[in-house]
Amino acid sequence: MITLVPLATIAPAQVEDLLDRAFGADRHTRTAYRIRSGTTAIPELSFAALAEDGALLGTTQSWPVALACDEGGSRPMVMVGPVAVEPGLQRGGIGRMLMRHMLDAALESDVPGHDALMLVGDPEYYSRFFGFTAERTGGWRLPGPYEQHRLLALGSAVPDCAGAVGPMLRQAA
Repeated sequence: MITLVPLATIAPAQVEDLLDRAFGADRHTRTAYRIRSGTTAIPELSFAALAEDGALLGTTQSWPVALACDEGGSRPMVMVGPVAVEPGLQRGGIGRMLMRHMLDAALESDVPGHDALMLVGDPEYYSRFFGFTAERTGGWRLPGPYEQHRLLALGSAVPDCAGAVGPMLRQAA
């Protein structure tokens, strides 16, 4: 049996080790890391999958980002990912379970951008299982190399303006 828990309950070193195994130690050079630079994961939308013995099987993280529209203004969004699964267990449904749990949590959330989710990922997978599309992302720009068709979004408040996606830094209280 797999148990889903808040990611904050897992030692950060364990999460980093899993991310290295799933995506490689060079993962920090990817555009997704530039987008969320300087932010911290949103605790209520970040989860871990644990085996019965407590072993970490997978994680998903969500990040506060914003679209700075060319015509002015900024729209809050939530960047989903990375979704990481222990390499030997990939394609076994753990990633889908984590994503579904995060999507359900986003529906109940009041986090800014909870209704405007975005990610960079495989359009066939994220469209088929979760409904993400590139329908409104054609005018978006990212801070680094990416394939436009892999820039996907989901939600009732996904902005439909041209602009640059970047970190949404939280203000100190």
